Amino acid sequence: MKCTNELKLVIDSKSINESYSRVAVGAFVASVDPNLEELTDIKTAVSEAVTNAIVHGYKEQQGKIYINVCVMENNIIRIKIRDKGIGIENVKKAMEPLFTTAASGERAGLGFAVMESFMDKVKVNSSPGKGTTVTLEKRIWGKCI
Repeated sequence: MKCTNELKLVIDSKSINESYSRVAVGAFVASVDPNLEELTDIKTAVSEAVTNAIVHGYKEQQGKIYINVCVMENNIIRIKIRDKGIGIENVKKAMEPLFTTAASGERAGLGFAVMESFMDKVKVNSSPGKGTTVTLEKRIWGKCI
């Protein structure tokens, strides 16, 4: 499928930039006229993916988070959020609800579950020591729902 409009954004892995990424992606996606629920779903999934990159990908380090948003044909939104952090050793395990690598009680371990509940597709590619890419897809039906 062809990308008909694209946004590329690079942010520092600082928690203060999570809300900016959420708003920037939301503003860009607004061009295809999503309904409020669709827009909220996308913004929430982006927040979760960016937070994962900050908290788990880079841990105590500083790095860059690369966000690419494509409006595809048929109003499909594809969002890739990539870091060059520590990576995930076992993606399948990391995607299980309540699994977390954070200190006990510090995180709920629901980030991927939240992304999967709000998006049509969630794909995670990761290599230990090289980073992680989370690809999110959602078809926008807009006001016709």
